[in-house]
Amino acid sequence: MADAKAAQKGGTSDAARAAGPDLLKKFYHDMLLIRRFEEKAGQLYGMGLVGGFCHLYIGQEAVVVGMQAALKDGDEVITAYRDHGHMLACGMDPKGVMAELTGRAGGYSKGKGGSMHMFSAEKNFYGGHGIVGAQVPIGTGLAFSNKYKKNDNVCLTYFGDGAANQGQVYESFNMAELWKLPIVYAIENNQYAMGTSVQRSSAETHFYKRGASFNIPGREVDGMDVEAVYEAALEAIAWCRSGKGPIILELKTYRYRGHSMSDPAKYRTREEVQSVREKRDPIDHFGQHLVEKGIAKDEDLKAVDKDIRAIINTAAEFASESPEPAAGELYTDVLA
Repeated sequence: MADAKAAQKGGTSDAARAAGPDLLKKFYHDMLLIRRFEEKAGQLYGMGLVGGFCHLYIGQEAVVVGMQAALKDGDEVITAYRDHGHMLACGMDPKGVMAELTGRAGGYSKGKGGSMHMFSAEKNFYGGHGIVGAQVPIGTGLAFSNKYKKNDNVCLTYFGDGAANQGQVYESFNMAELWKLPIVYAIENNQYAMGTSVQRSSAETHFYKRGASFNIPGREVDGMDVEAVYEAALEAIAWCRSGKGPIILELKTYRYRGHSMSDPAKYRTREEVQSVREKRDPIDHFGQHLVEKGIAKDEDLKAVDKDIRAIINTAAEFASESPEPAAGELYTDVLA
């Protein structure tokens, strides 16, 4: 991006590059992996095998897959409690994620964190956080560390439209711009903060403008289009890595399920959800796009789905066979 004005308009830059066929096919694979994982997680929850809260990412897959593809080794990621997709997009093993969901010792947090609190130092994934908006100042702190160390890394900090109304978010914005910290604030606007629509809960519904009073540029992106997300992510990360400070991306997306598994989602109609599924589903439409472009055939997409279902079934089996944590684990990992 040439400057903040260009960033706000969302113009293309030298940083943006078209994704080649291999990357496009990886986009499809990774989105479908998240979709099938979440469907299985929902099944396990219904069977009583997942304790505590469980927030599914179904419908939002294009956001995290497009964003993560633009990062380099060393960049950090932090997000909220709807986090399974982010873990998988970071390259974390589905077996370890599923085992954590079921509270088993083979999970990423040894069965003690559950759905909302998993971490991977190896993948630079700093969690899953259950407190609304709490990850934003932590992500800002990670960006401060990068600036201090001059390591050329960027922190990608995800939060939702509900968290965008939290006070600590704006404290973080102020410090990030004041110190020109390398951080991308990715606002996943899935239209509903728990059970309340954006229109009912937010005086300013264009979240990409939320940084204006801090001179932070922002851009609205179609979060149902993985290629559009990828392009915007490349530009935003290049902006941060060049020393120009933070930037905000508002990813307009949609979740098909309730806020959590205990939410019947009666605040919206079935027709609304079905309309989005039919007209804007990020995976089905992208698969059709690959076929139309001659990048893949229908049988190729079916083969990908078959392979992914096998991976997910293996993960579920691993989770069911992994032992529960020993009682002594209650006292370990209290401090890092």
